[in-house]
Amino acid sequence: MTFFKPPSPRLALGILGTLLFGAAGGWVFVQLTMPLPWLIGALVLSTVAALMGAPLKGPGTLRNVMIGVLGIMLGSSFTPDALANVGEWVLSLSTLVLFVVTVVGLVSLYLTKVGGYDPVSAYFSASPGGLATMVSMGMSMGGDERLIGLTHSVRIMLTVLIIPFWFRFFAGYVPGDVPAISTLGGISGMDLLILASCALGYPLAKVLRFPAAAMMGPLLLSAAVHMAGFTAAKPPTEIVNLAQVVIGTGIGCRFVGIPVRHVINTLLTSAGATLFMLGLAAVAALGLEQATGLPFQALWLSFSPGGLAEMTLISLSMGIDTAFVSTHHLLRVLFMVLAAPLVFSVLRKRFSI
Repeated sequence: MTFFKPPSPRLALGILGTLLFGAAGGWVFVQLTMPLPWLIGALVLSTVAALMGAPLKGPGTLRNVMIGVLGIMLGSSFTPDALANVGEWVLSLSTLVLFVVTVVGLVSLYLTKVGGYDPVSAYFSASPGGLATMVSMGMSMGGDERLIGLTHSVRIMLTVLIIPFWFRFFAGYVPGDVPAISTLGGISGMDLLILASCALGYPLAKVLRFPAAAMMGPLLLSAAVHMAGFTAAKPPTEIVNLAQVVIGTGIGCRFVGIPVRHVINTLLTSAGATLFMLGLAAVAALGLEQATGLPFQALWLSFSPGGLAEMTLISLSMGIDTAFVSTHHLLRVLFMVLAAPLVFSVLRKRFSI
């Protein structure tokens, strides 16, 4: 089983050029003191370039490597102190499951009636269980692979753009780098070795067929070594910033080869669905804040329809309880991966889809 296949020299140069292009966008956003600059700057510049027809090359399997870095970073947040109040999360976790079921039903109906999607594509486009997973499932069930992928890409992109900017301009959040204990030169060799060994969680999770294996495997190993007290170190800032550039550029590259004039209806329909999901997440967060006393910021991030890796970066950058946010998103992904195909099979028989 291959986990990282080196690209050809020509493709490698194309990927390197694309990542440097994305990094330029990150640098510009740093100068403008924008929120989450390396991620969002790379995302914005690469998305605009892709829609204008630039021959960008996506990072491919390098993205999984960088997602593993985020998994290790996230796992370092799971300490005994961070999980001391885990009992208070039961209501919000339970509500999340009901929230996801409600969102899938309402957004599926919207995509079918307003966007003109076929029922299969609408269902898997509305299911926030991870882009690659939902595209694969939807295609196997007879859905439009490109339509599902584009809808999820717009959802992730808008969520990543809207939430940090909302907190930046309406909640007084001051942008800064993702917190890390040290730079590359300031971390001990033993700590670096322990953190690097957590990357072995990816092939292990892949063999065990875990969903979102690239993040969950390293995350679980990192959480284990940090909970056990073997290390308190986090990945160095330089590597985390590189991960942001790779992931942001990767999102933008999903729009390569998609002329705007040909998919404008899909883009607008997807944007409407995303805004609805974000609004409903905010309503749920406000209600749970009143019921549980948990902070609105953490709840909104936990219920928002972004990707697991992207929402992790946002919570890390904003200094919001990463263990809380990531646990909710992991539950969402696991629930959708397990429930989406089963529920669809029932619906297909019931309504002859």
